[in-house]
Amino acid sequence: MKILMVDDDINICELVKLYLMKSGYEPLIAYNAVKAMQIFNEEHPSLVILDVMLPGTNGIDICKNIRKLSNVPIIMLTAKGEFSDRITGLEAGADDYVCKPFDPNELIARIKAILRRTDSVETNDGILEYENLSLDILNYKLVVKGAEVEAPPKEIELLYHLASNPNKVFTRDQLLNEVWGFEYAGDTTRTVDVHVKRIREKIDGVSENWELKTVWGVGYKFEVKN
Repeated sequence: MKILMVDDDINICELVKLYLMKSGYEPLIAYNAVKAMQIFNEEHPSLVILDVMLPGTNGIDICKNIRKLSNVPIIMLTAKGEFSDRITGLEAGADDYVCKPFDPNELIARIKAILRRTDSVETNDGILEYENLSLDILNYKLVVKGAEVEAPPKEIELLYHLASNPNKVFTRDQLLNEVWGFEYAGDTTRTVDVHVKRIREKIDGVSENWELKTVWGVGYKFEVKN
């Protein structure tokens, strides 16, 4: 699988390149937005790693541009403590983020986890059906009112997890643990809020029989009405 790494720090790129190669991936390197989009359009990578702080066009804008073309998984690299950058990245369509300075082994683990979850090899049915809603977790398809709706992998995973457990309330920490697969701390639980907001933009009001509902002070649930 090809992995596109976009960062203007040559040393970081070379380090990540070594770890990617060691893990069996084919690294593609870009130091700016123009080169990043050129490589993306020519090579069609399986995943993109984007630094937020880049000269000229920043990583957030690149993320938005890629989302106009593809739902390929995107991991944002953000400066440690820049919480606003993380939220902006998630709202732009990123699936995950890693704080700088980072452990290359953690980055590789996140890459493997995302690619494992977005692998569309069919093994079981993996389809949930509700009125005006169909979720195919194996092929990462979201169908609303009979029409396929484009959605990044993490949104589909989160909605599938909630819809697989109708009327069960999940805290944000539980969802981060069970859907993202990594433990987050403190105010980074807003990650869940951002994804729920984006999901609601796609499914709100399509049925009176179910609803993605906020349980104030606790978290969220996929409420199915009797």
